[in-house]
Amino acid sequence: MKYRKVLQLVLAGALLVNLVGCASPANKDEMTPSDLVLGQKFNATVQVKTAGGSETGAMEGTNISDADLKAAIEQAISNTELFNKVIQVGDANYLLAVSITSLSKPVFGLTFTVNLETTWSLTNLTTKKVELRKVVSSTGTATFGDAAIAVGRIQMAVERAAKQNISQGLTDVASLNLKK
Repeated sequence: MKYRKVLQLVLAGALLVNLVGCASPANKDEMTPSDLVLGQKFNATVQVKTAGGSETGAMEGTNISDADLKAAIEQAISNTELFNKVIQVGDANYLLAVSITSLSKPVFGLTFTVNLETTWSLTNLTTKKVELRKVVSSTGTATFGDAAIAVGRIQMAVERAAKQNISQGLTDVASLNLKK
C-alpha cells in the first residue's frame, strides 16, 4: 500500500516534468533540408527576408524565430546552389520573402503533429515582377520513440515541419523560368 502511493507520486512527478520542461527554440540546422536536390540553378543572386516568426518563451512550445528560419532557407539555397549567391546586404537580383502565417502545435500526447503554413514570394528586384506567390503547408510529426520528453518531441515536430516547408518552397522556386 505504501509502495503504491510512492509509485503514484513518482509517476505524477515524472509526468509533470515531461509536460512542463523548458522549451527550446527550433534549431536552424535541423530545419535545413540536407538531402534536397534541385535540378535548376539560377545565374542570379537572392536576398532572403522572413517574417511572422516568434521567439520561444520558457513556458510555451517551440517556436520558429525569423532569424533561424532565414538562416535555414539561406543554407538550403547555398547547399543546393539554387542561386549563385545569397546576398545579406546590398543589391540582389531577387528577393525571396517567406512569412509564417500559422504554426499549430498540440498541447499534449505521445505523438505530436505540427502544422506549418507559410507564404512564399519571389520578386525580381530589377523589373519588380512577382515571379512566385504561393502558400506552402507542411506537417512534422514526432513520436514518443523519437523523444521521451514532451518538449523534445514538440521541438522535433516543429523542426520537421519547417524542413518540409523549406523543401517544398524551394522546389516551387526551382520550377520557375527566371532570368537575371
